[in-house]
Amino acid sequence: MTKKKARPDASRCVACGVCKKECPRGAISIYKGCYAVVNLDLCVACGICAKACPADVIDIVAESEVN
Repeated sequence: MTKKKARPDASRCVACGVCKKECPRGAISIYKGCYAVVNLDLCVACGICAKACPADVIDIVAESEVN
């Protein structure tokens, strides 16, 4: 079974912080006020952040696809 993780698109992220606020695991932070970053050790790919993102820039992908 392939592990999955959240992957925000930093080039399109507006750093609004909604994903950070909604993440039940505290796996998301906003890097220097510019874009969302996911702590892969904490992310369980629940998809709550992706659903909450008003800019629709977060995908749930295979862990191997996350840079």
